[in-house]
Amino acid sequence: MLTINGLDKAYGDLSVLKNINLHVRDREFVAILGPSGSGKSTLFQLIGGIIKPEHGTITLNNEVINGKKGLISYMPQQPSLFPWRTVLENVVLAAELTGKPNVEEAKQWLEKVGLAEFENSYPIDLSGGMRQRVSFIRALLSKQSLLCLDEPFSALDEFTRIKMQKWLLSVWEENRKSVLFITHSIEEAIFLADRIYVLSKRPATMKAEITVPFSRPRNESLLETTEFFDLKQQIFQYIKEEIVE
Repeated sequence: MLTINGLDKAYGDLSVLKNINLHVRDREFVAILGPSGSGKSTLFQLIGGIIKPEHGTITLNNEVINGKKGLISYMPQQPSLFPWRTVLENVVLAAELTGKPNVEEAKQWLEKVGLAEFENSYPIDLSGGMRQRVSFIRALLSKQSLLCLDEPFSALDEFTRIKMQKWLLSVWEENRKSVLFITHSIEEAIFLADRIYVLSKRPATMKAEITVPFSRPRNESLLETTEFFDLKQQIFQYIKEEIVE
């Protein structure tokens, strides 16, 4: 699926990423954690082909994709919906850019996520969580094999965020696209992911790779277990070392 080897990125004299190595397997959910400014979003820009690395390779499905655009699905921190397009029109937008959209499939997904009655509504009529669901379905329907999610729930309140995490897992279990997920929340990373990469401070290197030991499907009772708390503390120490140093 996705393999990154020896990736370096700098802006002039400012080194942002240094010797980054990671991989995402087919149908795997991988999270990336790190302190603010460690280059997590820069990594997504590199994978998406918006910028090129100084060194290293990005390989997707056995093809080197350095500097190549349009090969991944992407969901940003904000929903980025067009206010003049209806919910249904926003959902099919990504598919429109690459070919003829499947409107019936889009309607089926809106039905699955509880938004069928809003297909002709506009983004201003939706709650924050509803707009995020629309944004996610739009990315899901783009037909790319890798879905990159850049802190998609960071702007939501805690209660809505937990609901969206559970919703994301339920949709992902059904679809099982490969996912690379950036988050600042250790709990979110553990709850969602199969594996977690922890970045150091800038210039970011890979500080740790952690396999999440919890079986699927998962529910929020996991958050109250001793095993969950112990893993959270382990990861917290990794990140704390980068902030204190």
